[in-house]
Amino acid sequence: MAVGPYGALLDAVRGMRWPARRPVPGGVPGAHQARSRGIAPEFAEYRPYRQGDDPRRIDWKLLARSDKAFMRLAPDHATLGTTFIVDASASMAFADKWLVAKRLVVALAAVAHASADPVGLVIVGPTIVRRLPPRARGGVVAEIARALDAALPDGSLPLAPTVHGSAARCIVVTDALGDVEALQLALVRHRVGGGEAHLLHVIAREEIEPRNAPQLAVDPEDERIERALVPGTRAGYRARFGAWRAEVASRMRADAIAYQEVRDDASVDSVVRRIVTPPSLVGRQ
Repeated sequence: MAVGPYGALLDAVRGMRWPARRPVPGGVPGAHQARSRGIAPEFAEYRPYRQGDDPRRIDWKLLARSDKAFMRLAPDHATLGTTFIVDASASMAFADKWLVAKRLVVALAAVAHASADPVGLVIVGPTIVRRLPPRARGGVVAEIARALDAALPDGSLPLAPTVHGSAARCIVVTDALGDVEALQLALVRHRVGGGEAHLLHVIAREEIEPRNAPQLAVDPEDERIERALVPGTRAGYRARFGAWRAEVASRMRADAIAYQEVRDDASVDSVVRRIVTPPSLVGRQ
């Protein structure tokens, strides 16, 4: 599947799968283990027959051998709706943050869609620039790519309110320079309600290691805020920015929000692989 400039990236992530982090509610058949158990080819467990159970689930061979009726249970499988909430505020225009954010969302949407999961998009800039409800139809990844390419980062609208009403798997892609505390609370509520909560923290390499030449740093979302970066202040900036990044990561992970820092010079397909790898397999790669 080639979608404009994303063709090579989509080729690189083809074959990847994104398993749910926990059993999902039953519904449309799909690739993820559901919370219910039913009739399926793959065996999961036995339990004694109870009045009212579906007799089709009885293991008749075991009944013939033991004279006791047991239910043969297997996991049901269902789809997992996925919503990408993308920060298109003015600060995301710095360096290549917006470029890597777009590529990350398109690649992850393609991986989710390959498992027949509905995927949707909310772009948040000076307004809700675009909202695409989760769909599993063909062409949805191309639609997401076109919407992202048409958006220009600007403004500073809060992200937290858009978490409410998202699909079960909610992925926020942001540089965390806005309403990060409110966003954290919204993601915790989403997770406690049974959903998956992800925060992909986009950082520019130049934010970590600013150029040595004297610079005037201006907040793109509030131009009244400016600071001079000169040899005497650069070391302090690095220390404070590093401490802030560590704090954001620690707070998100402490609340069981799946967190990844993504630098704007990263290999996006490698980042995607880290995101979709189940936590139990991290470290075995």
